[in-house]
Amino acid sequence: MLALGGFVAYFFRDPERSSPTEPGLLLAPADGKIVAVKPLQHDLGQPAGTLVSTFLSVFDVHINRAPMSGTVVDVRYQPGKFLPAFRSDASDLNEQNMVTLQAGETRVVIKQIAGVLARRIVCHVKAGDTLRPGERFGLIRFGSRVDLLIPPEFTVYARPGQHVRGGESVLAAALSQSAQPIHAAEARPDRTLA
Repeated sequence: MLALGGFVAYFFRDPERSSPTEPGLLLAPADGKIVAVKPLQHDLGQPAGTLVSTFLSVFDVHINRAPMSGTVVDVRYQPGKFLPAFRSDASDLNEQNMVTLQAGETRVVIKQIAGVLARRIVCHVKAGDTLRPGERFGLIRFGSRVDLLIPPEFTVYARPGQHVRGGESVLAAALSQSAQPIHAAEARPDRTLA
């Protein structure tokens, strides 16, 4: 029983993060391993851009964070399956919550996606709320996936296989910023229990 209590405390840890505040950056919305970076074609369901998918194992921090400052313009729940979150089709088929964040002309979509064990998506924001870079907005319990839909006016630095930290690692920069040497930082193992 003590071991179970210790695991639950470890799983729900919520460490403080120091988020970059330079304009034009998009930060990782979650801790974990990047499992996909792929271009998106414009269609009725989504704009063109790049999809960056992060898989959160049960050992990662599961707090979700805003990738940039902006106003929440839409929050939409979509029922679905509970396939393993590391599978590529989980982005389309699994239960998910989509948060659309806008700042000026820049609009990004963060998808909180449930997995096999994750049967509870928590989202603390609603349309009209404002968020700062790295600000907490929700969590997904017990293994999951978080997708970030990045608009085409950004240079994407994220690469499959990288380990990132929510609210700290830079995934992309606006084209006006991309001449600077910005790269998605490899995450250090997080041993914070608080």
